[in-house]
Amino acid sequence: MALFQHQNGSVVSNKHVFIRARPQRKPISTSVICGLMLFCLGMISLLTGHMASELERYSQRLSRQSLFNLDESNKGPIDIWKSEYAKFFYGCSESSPKFPDAIREKESNGYLLIAASGGLNQQRTGISDAVVVARILNATLVVPELDHNSYWKDDSDFVNIFDVDWFISYLAKDVTIVKRVPDKFMRSMEKPPYTMRVPRKSPPEFYLDQVLPILKRRHVLQLTKFDYRLANSIDEDLQKLRCRANFHALRFTKPIQELGQKLVMKMREKATRFIAVHLRLEPDMLAFSGCYFGGGDKERYELGEIRKRWETLPEIDAVAEWRRGKCPLTPHELGLMLRALGFENDTYIYVASGEIYGGEETLAPLRDLFPNFYTKEMLANEDLKPFLPYSSCLAAIDFIVCDESDVFVTNNKGNMAKILAGRRRYMGHKRTIRPNAKRLSPLLRERDQMDWNTFAEKVRTVQRGFMGEPDEMRVGRGEFHEYPYSCICQKPARDVGGNESGGHQGK
Repeated sequence: MALFQHQNGSVVSNKHVFIRARPQRKPISTSVICGLMLFCLGMISLLTGHMASELERYSQRLSRQSLFNLDESNKGPIDIWKSEYAKFFYGCSESSPKFPDAIREKESNGYLLIAASGGLNQQRTGISDAVVVARILNATLVVPELDHNSYWKDDSDFVNIFDVDWFISYLAKDVTIVKRVPDKFMRSMEKPPYTMRVPRKSPPEFYLDQVLPILKRRHVLQLTKFDYRLANSIDEDLQKLRCRANFHALRFTKPIQELGQKLVMKMREKATRFIAVHLRLEPDMLAFSGCYFGGGDKERYELGEIRKRWETLPEIDAVAEWRRGKCPLTPHELGLMLRALGFENDTYIYVASGEIYGGEETLAPLRDLFPNFYTKEMLANEDLKPFLPYSSCLAAIDFIVCDESDVFVTNNKGNMAKILAGRRRYMGHKRTIRPNAKRLSPLLRERDQMDWNTFAEKVRTVQRGFMGEPDEMRVGRGEFHEYPYSCICQKPARDVGGNESGGHQGK
């Protein structure tokens, strides 16, 4: 401003106001300016980095939440036979356009041999993962070899359980698969196939860095004890390949499929809908768990003797395991849970199991709660005889009936329970109940201290979130075979109300 006004109203020029010269300031050095600039940049970087970190944590927190946003306001009773939200989702495992076709046998990096491990469903996970590993390595996969030496003592080969031609043809665009290494190639080899065991849950980078160089050098490589040897979290196209292998390519042989479907039809003739109950109560499994199931000194002695087979097993506090929800429910406890959820005693149930510790005495309480009680032995009669020597075939028959049931429930967290849970989610979120054992176990022990209605209400409360609803899917939750989140898609709103079967898409 050129002029300033005094308090008395007179005006003076600015040259009279600034009659005293300002003292000269020392010039600021370049180093100080640079330092201040660096400090400001550091603060900005720190703040933006903190914000990015917070955003990342928030994103991770969201990813751990439900994969699908359902109506959280609906806290009323749920339909115990089917999910009202199933119609909004479908299985989607088709590959993306950027996923190229498989390389041909002659152009591959070599032949990959796989020795699966464990029972039928444990081996199933290994076979599905082997397909993905062969893809990662650009290898020709040889039809996997099944485990003949585990507890199950089953001499069945892949061709006795699964339709091998279907397996090869269905995955032909993804991985080149052959039934065996060509004889001419084997005769030309100077050394036998190299054998190695990879660590559990190995990421694709491990296979590329540690396995691929050996495969290229030796041309034929065998991976042994191949179960859960691939990381849970991998590229989405590879996850979808896992789903194609598991849910589509692994189809049972015609004799197994026909008998399984025959049992399903027999159950359907008896009732329009039924529950399949999968029980794991083999003596060795109970002994391995270290849990106590109420059989007194006789049980403690017998299971204790079986437990001695595993020299490296630590001592386990049975009460602590029970409190942590690590013990499988007994048939009686499972029956009480089902009745409390609302299944009446005229409900038809199919019980899938191997050997039951305690036999009929152990099953009697479940049979009393649900008199319409059936097993494959009761339904198949003479048709079952050809399969009796083969535990994997018997497990496959049970698998088919459980897969086709309206409701599937299990007392354990084993491989069959996980594989079936994942498959039923993929095939339309068919009702799949897994006990919330940690909260159910104490409630079941205290059931005599409350009336039935109170007990039932508490059971329904603790089972929310364990009934197979779509919103139970979370990225990274559990094993991918149980929660195949990359292979579940939400239907467009315009498509809901048409086909509500929750089917799946092929490749």
